[in-house]
Amino acid sequence: MSIHYYGRAQEAAKRIMDLFQSGDVPAALVPMFIRRHENTPCRAWSWSNQLLVALHGHDDARGFRQWEQAGRHVRKGEKGFPILIPCHVKREENHPETGQIEPRLILVGFKHCIVFGYGQTEGVELPGSAWARQFIDALPLIEVARRWGLTVQTYNGSTRGPLGQHRFRQSIALGVENLATWAHELMHAADDRLGRLTERGQHWRSETVAELGGAILLSCIGLEKDADAGGCWEYVQAYARDAGLDPLIACQRVLNRTCDAVALILSEYDALQQPPVAEVAA
Repeated sequence: MSIHYYGRAQEAAKRIMDLFQSGDVPAALVPMFIRRHENTPCRAWSWSNQLLVALHGHDDARGFRQWEQAGRHVRKGEKGFPILIPCHVKREENHPETGQIEPRLILVGFKHCIVFGYGQTEGVELPGSAWARQFIDALPLIEVARRWGLTVQTYNGSTRGPLGQHRFRQSIALGVENLATWAHELMHAADDRLGRLTERGQHWRSETVAELGGAILLSCIGLEKDADAGGCWEYVQAYARDAGLDPLIACQRVLNRTCDAVALILSEYDALQQPPVAEVAA
């Protein structure tokens, strides 16, 4: 790992920590939710099912017949994946205020349905599908995620749920057009690649590494506004408060781990920019 990258990360970290200590942090950026081609079936699914689609490496998914109706067909040999379908029963119950008997739908469980992603199909080009590819291709440092074998996809983040998601060694899903969220998830991937992402769930250590590291990373590549120090501070404060920690102490405890993950991303990107070494004839 190159020492000069570690220094850049440390310098950016110091600037951000100084902002935290002074209280002079800008207001959090308002994320722009991704609401792509909302007339497609999966835009009406629950956020968890949309997230399943994204984490399986797709930006659109439908059932076998739904793809046929859209002018596409599932390629032979492709294996679908399940989403959850709620099962309701209709029951008549007394209304608590009027006392009248009224029908109600009661959730009694779930069943599954097999769907296929856009990339598993062939046929006519659908409106909006090119937008997702262009958005992902334009993300800074996207080459690093692809070098690590991660699929990067989008989902409709305007429904209730997380703004982004990282699946260990597999994929990143984004629900907002927000570089701070992208950097946060890429930091999770780097932390995981270094073997340090051992926490499961929303833990203050891993979340502080990802959020603080994302701000440091974007500052290192000249995107200080997108680094969103204000939003970062609010995020770190919330997790530190839940863990009974002072937020500055929380940052300091994971600072080396954070800078190592930033350095890994930057050094990986630098290596990708080097021209290939020509083979010397024997």
